[in-house]
Amino acid sequence: MTAHLSLAGLVAPVTVAEIELAEPATVTYVSVATPPCDRVPQALVLVRLDATPIGTVVVDAPGGRVDVTSCAKEAWALLDDARDHLDRDGLPPRPMTRPPAHDTHEMSGEEAPFISVVVATRDRPRSLMACLDSLARLDYPNYEVVVVDNDPVTDETAALMPSRPETNLRYARESRRGLAAAHNCGLEHTSGSIIAFTDDDVIVDRNWLTEVARAFQAGPDVACVTGLIMPAELQTPAQLLLETHGHFSKGFVQRLVDCHGHRPQDQLFPFAVGRLGSGANMAFSREFLRELRGFDPATGVGTVTRGGDDLGAFFSVLAAGHSLVYQPRALIWHHHRREVASLSRQVYGYGVGLGAYLTSVVVKHPGLLGQALRRAPTALIYAFPGSPRNPRADGSWPRRLVWKEWQGIAFGPIAYCVSRWRSRRARRPNCGPAAPQ
Repeated sequence: MTAHLSLAGLVAPVTVAEIELAEPATVTYVSVATPPCDRVPQALVLVRLDATPIGTVVVDAPGGRVDVTSCAKEAWALLDDARDHLDRDGLPPRPMTRPPAHDTHEMSGEEAPFISVVVATRDRPRSLMACLDSLARLDYPNYEVVVVDNDPVTDETAALMPSRPETNLRYARESRRGLAAAHNCGLEHTSGSIIAFTDDDVIVDRNWLTEVARAFQAGPDVACVTGLIMPAELQTPAQLLLETHGHFSKGFVQRLVDCHGHRPQDQLFPFAVGRLGSGANMAFSREFLRELRGFDPATGVGTVTRGGDDLGAFFSVLAAGHSLVYQPRALIWHHHRREVASLSRQVYGYGVGLGAYLTSVVVKHPGLLGQALRRAPTALIYAFPGSPRNPRADGSWPRRLVWKEWQGIAFGPIAYCVSRWRSRRARRPNCGPAAPQ
């Protein structure tokens, strides 16, 4: 109902929590700030009504903890502001009460499509175990999880997997480096009609797969569903900086997008697919992935391109005439990088991935070259500080990170050509068997 609010005035560390407004109002902590004793920290709180994300509020958090009563007051004020905004714009009011009962009940095994969850990982067993713990707590009756160990340096992840108690968990090893290659390996060992992807540094909401499954029913030809990404912690300046300017949150309103009757009023559509979701929270129909022949192995983290695999898949959904649904109820919590040095590399990688993705679009769809060139001036303005996408003229986003992103975008076309050449020359090693744990 409202967009993610500006966090520019916050100072790390910041508590991250959520408040459920259904009586009685309750606060659940995702991470608790441990600030210096001479400062009262604040909290970023996700507001939910009967599990539905409504928006975010910032409140004081003495000792890192939130007062439920005052937080609930701020949260209800958020709903009132949403009503006022709709009234001023002459739009029909959206219901601010509970969603219909059929939207909140758990799916039964008979109505729930079988979903395969693919989690790619590389030498991060601790964060992977936390991710798997959250997947084990899902309120969904019909799913499996495939962990793909991507070109690991050690056998630590493989050694830990047999200790997991889940019977629906399998392990596969992919020796070809790159996130797209890992996802393609996972596809070989899944059997769900829907394939969901998330990262090993993510905690999924217990309703995640339920809402993913429902979103596939939002239209007649939905091939992809993306969801809301919230920060799991804001303990360091780097994490807060990335959350403030990283555009992870795509809002709190469900959207169905296609190139026909649901085409958004966006001058950069369908090229700016990053506005529709991110790879840490995406799901596709198996039929579409078969049609696509998987993800482009020349893209993704772990290759020269450093990303772009998710964007390329989103674009392919729209280019093939299918629909994409952004569903904020399909919620995950993402652990941002803690160190400034890691943030700098990440921003550069985002730039390279974006440049590589745009190059891949032209390579695979040469007929769109004219459209891409016509939109190039708008895209350049859109990427500059102070634009609607990059409101960074306040100086809160360091200039060196602006240039890092631009350097990455400029290198993206070269990176894609190099990675595409390498991927074509390399013989595809067999993906290791997905052994049940």
